[in-house]
Amino acid sequence: MKDGSAFLNDNAQRIVDGMIGDAERLRIVVSKGPLGERLIDAGAKTAGSVEAGLRMAEAAMGGLGSVSVFMDRAEQKWPFTVEVRSSQPVLACLGSQYAGWNLSAQDYFAMGSGPARALARVEPLFEALSYRDTASSAVLILETGEPPPRAIVEKVGKATGLATEKLTFLYAPTQSLAGGVQIVARALEVALHKINDLKFPLENVVDGIGAAPIPAPHPDFLTAMGRTNDAIIYGGSVQLFVKGSAKEASKLAEKLPSSASRDYGQPFADIFTRFKGDFYAIDPLLFSPAEVIVTAIETGDTFRAGRRDPKMLERSLG
Repeated sequence: MKDGSAFLNDNAQRIVDGMIGDAERLRIVVSKGPLGERLIDAGAKTAGSVEAGLRMAEAAMGGLGSVSVFMDRAEQKWPFTVEVRSSQPVLACLGSQYAGWNLSAQDYFAMGSGPARALARVEPLFEALSYRDTASSAVLILETGEPPPRAIVEKVGKATGLATEKLTFLYAPTQSLAGGVQIVARALEVALHKINDLKFPLENVVDGIGAAPIPAPHPDFLTAMGRTNDAIIYGGSVQLFVKGSAKEASKLAEKLPSSASRDYGQPFADIFTRFKGDFYAIDPLLFSPAEVIVTAIETGDTFRAGRRDPKMLERSLG
């Protein structure tokens, strides 16, 4: 993965600028913070929209993913599905979209995702990614209902090497339309993250497509979080195109679905409660799509594993 210049963040900046131009239609609110940072509320104190969530997801992927909605007529209760595609899935998903930047200050906490991570490179994950972004501005996506406080803005500015007025924070809570959509749009990303955990060579992943149903938003955070996770864990599908032998592709397909996890089989909200809210005590291998298709492009072989679970979706999504 070669170094880039003015790539991920510039791509995301164009998407953000388009969102600002369409702010009224998207039902988002744009403002400036005390340090000159740009704040875009996509669902905290404003209604937001499904379309705002789709654009948030594209910005989170640094412009290297295409995110859309289609109707799956085979799914009677939750037919509307988010589909995400990328021809550079490792960089789009791990280098940008993954919510891996822990941002906390006093009673504020949020996980940061988006291309600003590729400028800061403060996470161990970037040791596996040789890509380095260079940009004059940065975009960070936050899954929260509150704008970042001064301490967080200063921390991001310092880590990215940018003046705070060059930062854009795009945020929406899990309970909102946009927040739920941008989380479900991580169906491909969770597969890439698990691939890295399984030590499959990232350079062998050349293309990917993912999809998951859009759950109804819910005002309770735990319920909303459970629904968005279950949409992927029990309803997500991913196809990956990989280099290497058919044997390695077959092994990857076997290990990749969420059903390979020891914690599979309950609604995520119940699992989260069972572990007393300790997110990191949950088996990390649970966070992956329900159904996986892996195609070895050098041999033409395709391997399938896992399955979508309509009964669990109905139990969780209502």
